[in-house]
Amino acid sequence: MNHLMNKVREIYEQFDASHDFQHIERVYQNALAILHSEPTADEEVVKIAVLLHDVSDKKYTDSKEKEEQLIAELPVSEEKKQHIRDCIAQVSFNGGNELEATSLEAKIVRDADRLDAIGAIGIARTFAYGGVKGRKFYDKKEEARTNMSESEYRQNNTASVTHFYEKLLLLKDLMVTEKGKQMALERHQFMESFLKQLQHEIGQ
Repeated sequence: MNHLMNKVREIYEQFDASHDFQHIERVYQNALAILHSEPTADEEVVKIAVLLHDVSDKKYTDSKEKEEQLIAELPVSEEKKQHIRDCIAQVSFNGGNELEATSLEAKIVRDADRLDAIGAIGIARTFAYGGVKGRKFYDKKEEARTNMSESEYRQNNTASVTHFYEKLLLLKDLMVTEKGKQMALERHQFMESFLKQLQHEIGQ
């Protein structure tokens, strides 16, 4: 596991702060917390899927070459490799067009990743990524989009605050593990407090 961790660290350190190796470390810790409440889950699959889940993130690459190479090198069965691929594929929100999480392991990885998209760290990541993309902090005239296609979700350069209403505030109710639901509640409430204070400060 340490060998794989070192390999993916090199990849993630090329990404911006919203998806760097520290993100992976936090998701890993979230996954461990959820695993404690899910003793029937395959811990190895969860840990590997967490480490690899953003290697081929569409925000940074159009290729799955590195992901496939790392999976091919894993000293596990072909069946387990496919399970890991499925978990990775089922993580992304995709503008509300996510695939169904078909296994307990996929549910754990998805919840662990989404927990890092909300709360204080979620706020920091949103503005970090928005800065990289040259997005406005907020746009009072902009309305949150609903029923988006994946391409619409990824292509429109909406303001960072709008992203809260298009994704982040939805995640609490999309958690699928009991531990994930519990962990999401406080983070969700913190985002609501932040947005309320922000609206107060900008006179909205």
